[in-house]
Amino acid sequence: MNDILRGLEPEAVFRNFESLTRIPRGSGNEKGVSDFLFSFAKQHRLEVVQDPSLNVIIRKNATPGYEKSKRVILQGHMDMVAVKEDDIDFDFEKDPIPILIDGDMIRTKGTTLGADDGIALAMTMAILESKTIEHPPLTALFTISEETGMDGVINLKPGTVSGDVLINIDSEEEGIFLASCAGGINVDMTLPVSFIDPFEDNEFYEIIVKGLIGGHSGSEINKNRASAIVLLGRLLQILDEQAGIEISYVNGGIKMNAVPKSAKAVISVQKGNIDKLKEAIKNTQDIFRNEYSSSDSNIVIDIKCDKENQKILSRESKKKLIGILRVLPFGVQAMSADIDDLVETSSNIGMLETKADSILISSSVRSSVKSRKEEICKRIQAVGEITGSTVELNSDYPDWQFKKNSPIRDLMVKTYKDMFGKDAKVAAIHAGLECGYLIEKVGDIDMISLGPNMYDVHTPDEHLSISSTKRIFEFLCQVLKRMK
Repeated sequence: MNDILRGLEPEAVFRNFESLTRIPRGSGNEKGVSDFLFSFAKQHRLEVVQDPSLNVIIRKNATPGYEKSKRVILQGHMDMVAVKEDDIDFDFEKDPIPILIDGDMIRTKGTTLGADDGIALAMTMAILESKTIEHPPLTALFTISEETGMDGVINLKPGTVSGDVLINIDSEEEGIFLASCAGGINVDMTLPVSFIDPFEDNEFYEIIVKGLIGGHSGSEINKNRASAIVLLGRLLQILDEQAGIEISYVNGGIKMNAVPKSAKAVISVQKGNIDKLKEAIKNTQDIFRNEYSSSDSNIVIDIKCDKENQKILSRESKKKLIGILRVLPFGVQAMSADIDDLVETSSNIGMLETKADSILISSSVRSSVKSRKEEICKRIQAVGEITGSTVELNSDYPDWQFKKNSPIRDLMVKTYKDMFGKDAKVAAIHAGLECGYLIEKVGDIDMISLGPNMYDVHTPDEHLSISSTKRIFEFLCQVLKRMK
């Protein structure tokens, strides 16, 4: 496992990144990586603070000649989305990420890679440890739990971090500098349910919708990929209409901010309707594959026998559950009228979970227009009122509005042109960055976001371009050099 990335350049960036892959750091499990970063700073005799939330703030003096330059904050988050293939034996609480080199890409063996946002930490660490890179006064801000609600930046005490310019390293496309992002909110709907004894002469089956690509519920919501939870809702309605099923259990999705790749249900059906059930499943699979032939061509609906004598939902609970899954908003809700190809508003049904006496359906709502975000929440709340469900709004985070004047943006655009001979693109993103909260914590300073090419983040297919990482790191160092 050790030194898999040895020989890659920049050496310090990939050495630090590989070290990070050996530290479990799924959201909510950042104590180890936080302590690692704290020790790193101490080792290099840098001023460091580990706050009560486990955020880490490291300060480094300017190199000679840059003492009067503006202080730059380099910022990224230390947690990662922990998702794996169903058939992989892997424990995110203790196992190192199984990285490998595949041509120009760093990949894994069936797990998320954690380049989002481990590469930000690795690049910043390389700059902090360097004795040759020229730079202004620096503050490195590493936050926790960005992926599950931005808890780290929310709990950052105002005044703890100060600076004049903030460079967020949490973007995923080389040559695209982000200057604005959507705000978002998590919406938890809890449907109270009642269970009854199963009917006689019924057989139980487990049904799984799988084979979907999934993806980031913000940056990839416009790719029209299928949601396993949405498809499961459609399937259950079809099976109820054509085979008269009962439902014992539903479950799907792993993370709020990931389009679900799989979802399952345990159902029962009268023995006389088994052939109808299987025919309906086959026909529905064909329908799904046809509808998503371009984005999710490998959709599979598996069916297998399950144990009998399980409790089933009451008819009223079943009706409400299917209704909720059929009408909750999913996908792109509105496109921006001002920026071409930018999603303005979306909703992702991220998780579905059956509990003892309720079913939890969790959605992630995003919008760059606050009133549109509120409107989607109102629609979900209306569904809750009709079905007798409770609806809670959590982790509401602000948008980051575009600034007409930005010296750091101008500098980056010019530097990119000078270095690579082509124009960079300044854009907005339909995903949450911590910049909105950071405005509240460090002030409305000049901010921008960048990053190397990485693909299929938040999925087990996540991979990072080696050559792009090298170019972006060298570009970032050149920007710092020009801030004298």
